[in-house]
Amino acid sequence: MSFIDKIFKKKKVAAVAHEQAKSAKQIATEAGEAYVNILSMDLDPDNMGQGSFELDWNDKFVADLIRHGYQQDPRDTDADIVDRWFTAVCRNIVLETYEQYEAMNNRVVKSRDVGDGMSEVS
Repeated sequence: MSFIDKIFKKKKVAAVAHEQAKSAKQIATEAGEAYVNILSMDLDPDNMGQGSFELDWNDKFVADLIRHGYQQDPRDTDADIVDRWFTAVCRNIVLETYEQYEAMNNRVVKSRDVGDGMSEVS
């Protein structure tokens, strides 16, 4: 292998290593895609119902949220907008869970004798 071939091979290996070192956020941003991710979650060991999430996002994600109405004031920071979205997601999960619970626990079962030892259940 010639000296020139070795230099090109080293540069090619370095370029591939650099590409592999890109984060998911960098890849999404370069592709013009929205990105949001949960970096960490902390729970209060004394009260497991209390905790916090650390989120990471790119500008495209915030722009999409603004287009969907999550900015309420022109002075809202990106963190305000993302927090509003995350709160809405959590609220929707709670509401859906509650609706399922109510649907399963408030069912009224009616039974009607239709004769010949048979019943109609509704």
